[in-house]
Amino acid sequence: MVGTRSTTVRPMCWHDLRMVTMSVEQFEELVANALDGIPAELGEAMENVAVVVDDHSPPGRLLGLYEGVPLTSRGAHYSAATPDRITVFMATICQSCQTSREVVEVVRRVVIHEVGHHFGISDKRLEELGW
Repeated sequence: MVGTRSTTVRPMCWHDLRMVTMSVEQFEELVANALDGIPAELGEAMENVAVVVDDHSPPGRLLGLYEGVPLTSRGAHYSAATPDRITVFMATICQSCQTSREVVEVVRRVVIHEVGHHFGISDKRLEELGW
């Protein structure tokens, strides 16, 4: 499930003079599709994690962010914890892409990358795996 904070209508996705028109709802659908594309065994193993879209995005080039305790680091002390959080930054992704097709691919890669962190996979290893 993809959750978002309440927002007003935000600027459309664009890069230089080329503009990719995408609403927050359309972008959320891309994130949901990317999550649905994860193998069922992995999706079922995801535990206590929320996936959200940030349509504003922080300054810089960050496309996604995992915050929490990876599954591989959870022990007996991990109970009644707030959910981990995977944030996908809409504005940053849209500004880095020139076509809608490219946005779809970048969203897919970002979601897989951040889910990898949820499973305890480091940035270095994700890069080795091509993510």
